Amino acid sequence: MKIKKLILMAVGCLSLAVGCVGVVLPLLPAFPFFLLTVICFTKSSQKLHNWFVGTKMYRNSLEPFLNKKGMTMKTKLSVMASVTALMSIGFIMMSRIPVGRIILAGVWVFHMIFFLFKVKTIRPESKEKDEQDALAEEVFEQ
Repeated sequence: MKIKKLILMAVGCLSLAVGCVGVVLPLLPAFPFFLLTVICFTKSSQKLHNWFVGTKMYRNSLEPFLNKKGMTMKTKLSVMASVTALMSIGFIMMSRIPVGRIILAGVWVFHMIFFLFKVKTIRPESKEKDEQDALAEEVFEQ
């Protein structure tokens, strides 16, 4: 049992590191690595999970998705573009393996359908909208 937790913690830390690199490099998607980090930390260490959930990285990229709110269009496009770029490299490298190309293309199509139709698109919250909502509430209260 303890070895399983250690392995999950190691995988969580590794995926966190790769996700942080993905924040800086546009070709590497951070979202799936942060999602893996949350899963690993949840199953291995409550302290690590609580720490990661409190970070800005989590709040910006995962929290809206995990709370079933969805993702902003910018985040969705970023994830789809980075996955497309990475899968394109694999597709090109599999020039002599047509079955591999077909499988990779199928995974890419599934990924696009999932993000376009299953993940809800939300609008980013802005201070201007919050101010307008507060002003509207004051007007209706009077």
